[in-house]
Amino acid sequence: MTSAVLDDPMTQFTNEPVRELRRAPERARLEEALAELDRRLPIAVPVTIGARVRDEPSFDSVDPSDPGRIVARATAATSREVEGAVRVAAEAQREWGARPAIERARAMSRAAGELRERRAELAALAVRECAKPWSQADADVCEAIDFLEFYARGALALDAASPLIQMPGERNTLRHRARGVAAVIAPWNFPLAILAGMTAAALVTGNAVCVKPAEQSPACGLAVVEALRQGGVPDGVIALLPGDGAVGGALVEDPAVHTIAFTGSGAVGLEILRKAASPAAGQRHLKRVIAEMGGKNCVIVDADADLDEVIPALLDSAFAFAGQKCSAASRTLVHERIADELLDRMRGALHTLRVGPAEDFETDVPPVIDPDARARIESALADLGPGSEIERAAVPAGPGYWVAPTIVAGAPADSGVVTSELFGPVLTIEPVAGVDAACEIVDGLGQALTGGLFSRDPATIERVAARTPVGNFYVNRATTGAMPGRQPFGGNRLSGMGFKAGGDEYLLQFVDALVITENTVRHGLPIE
Repeated sequence: MTSAVLDDPMTQFTNEPVRELRRAPERARLEEALAELDRRLPIAVPVTIGARVRDEPSFDSVDPSDPGRIVARATAATSREVEGAVRVAAEAQREWGARPAIERARAMSRAAGELRERRAELAALAVRECAKPWSQADADVCEAIDFLEFYARGALALDAASPLIQMPGERNTLRHRARGVAAVIAPWNFPLAILAGMTAAALVTGNAVCVKPAEQSPACGLAVVEALRQGGVPDGVIALLPGDGAVGGALVEDPAVHTIAFTGSGAVGLEILRKAASPAAGQRHLKRVIAEMGGKNCVIVDADADLDEVIPALLDSAFAFAGQKCSAASRTLVHERIADELLDRMRGALHTLRVGPAEDFETDVPPVIDPDARARIESALADLGPGSEIERAAVPAGPGYWVAPTIVAGAPADSGVVTSELFGPVLTIEPVAGVDAACEIVDGLGQALTGGLFSRDPATIERVAARTPVGNFYVNRATTGAMPGRQPFGGNRLSGMGFKAGGDEYLLQFVDALVITENTVRHGLPIE
């Protein structure tokens, strides 16, 4: 196991390189890892609080490609266990927060090394538990490693003395210290990366953490917690609390929780904000909420766009991982002069996509995560009614939670397909009078996470970039695939609040600042 931070804390951060899946040996290694994982299924995911472990399975996670395959049997945390975990974490945090930043940074980097050693196994786990195709699953592991290493370096920079104006006779110092206990409520679509990122940011700044993985991906959550403990995070400093939304709700309401890091739906995020805003009786702090809550992401296609670039980028943005990314494109606002041509080409390209099991290297579009997701998407499409033009690709006959990749044209402006985040493989194509008309549509949306533009005109690119409300804006490329340190990620408006994940400011959300001003003019010594 190697660790750049262990060897040199100032080593420059670089992103973990993804696997080259066109190489047969790489594919063979992943297939071997999957076969080995399958022999160990189902994985037991216990409630883990300090040194105490309770393994009494109460719910399962299954393979969306083959729901008869149980991936994990998990134990749901009780409300009493949530309360106990927070108390244990609060006690352990005092010693953890007092450790030098370099020690906590080294623990994160060692945990990154653990993930590197288990990289093929963890990619296989994401394939099985969340139906992430191999390229997406491998990238998930890489991003988890990136977050651990990036935040390790960030913590060292944060710990360095911040420059303040100094005047004769006084010394001014700015320090940062941990807030206390952080609750991490993680999603299933990036079950390793996002959970690792939120957790590492809290830990490396000296907080203790109670982790609530998504109920669809408890085994992935267990893997991250295991890596952090093996990296040197003490048992009491990190708790694993599997379960449904009730577990997250109990964490949000616990008065001893100081910070809540959440990624998920807008409805849940807004409820967290409402609950966190009201201090409980005796609570002596305000809870801080970091929330990433999705988007209804638009791609603008100008009349001069190169459709040979647009088509593959739209296919990737809308349909990779079945559109189950908060950054995925769901609306195409195309200049009316080329709208018919783009629609015709997209209809043809749609049928080149292969829908199939995530473990198949040829799969472009896997199943969605569960039956509820499938029902929600199909219901929105059924509600379109007459007048809309729908093109759908073929799906397998097997037992997976298949949703056909779908292109919709002529949808009513107030339909759910146009206005709501479906979180599935559905893309609308909407003609507009021009780029400015498209910008007006984007300006009118409540969510503002990602956006895209295809144009050959530098003036148009600059004009749209200057007015777009989104947090991440992609020009002449796909709208997904943000990487820590390169594309810090996070939305505006109703898409979220807080500094961007994978950016230099992200760690500031997990600390409080203290300014010390000392009079350095001595007026004699104290009398004995």
